[in-house]
Amino acid sequence: MSNRAVLEVIALDEEDAVAAQAGGADRLELVTDMAADGLTPSTTGFAAIRAAVDIPLRVMLRLTDGFAAGDPEHVAALVDRAAELRGAGATEFVLGFLTPDGEPDLVAVERLIAVIDGCRWTFHRAIDRAADRDALRKQLADLPGLDTYLTAGAATGVDDGLATLKAEAARAGEPGYEPQILVGGGLRLDHLPELRAAGLDAFHIGGAARPNGWTAPVAAEAVRTWREALDE
Repeated sequence: MSNRAVLEVIALDEEDAVAAQAGGADRLELVTDMAADGLTPSTTGFAAIRAAVDIPLRVMLRLTDGFAAGDPEHVAALVDRAAELRGAGATEFVLGFLTPDGEPDLVAVERLIAVIDGCRWTFHRAIDRAADRDALRKQLADLPGLDTYLTAGAATGVDDGLATLKAEAARAGEPGYEPQILVGGGLRLDHLPELRAAGLDAFHIGGAARPNGWTAPVAAEAVRTWREALDE
């Protein structure tokens, strides 16, 4: 079994997915509408990507920009979308919501994980906006399926979050710190040596996989550059 670092790439469609897999991605995060920082893709979009590649797919569950789940009507709509995606064969997800006070929105999160029914999921970068990261981790610690935190260590990105990322990596295995840290958000290739030396072994890229910007597709060559850097 390989011990290589995990490389996750954001994919918007089948073209992105095929290029990311060809470049060496281990997993894809499926989203739509990056102008809103990534929203839930359509069920047909998910199905098309699932048919195009054979690596794991994590599907975003979020209907509006930001980290608030919204009113009960919005939450109900998201629960319905999650059920549709689950019915279409989705087995891994990405989600995470905060209250206005920066606490984890356990009502919304628990409603969604009840629908995805034991599937593995990532708590995304809402942790970087939390009032208390450590408290959030401990509040979520017993939720079924949570195996990853996508985080830059700071709301402003990896440059400002390096110390936090390394400190949290050093706590691996403690209550609330069992999930894998997936580093993403302003991540650059020059960050990798320091992060790898600290024991971090999972990395998430979006714009870095698109040298011509978000209006252009994922470039397999760009993904391969990251794959090779991680494998050194």
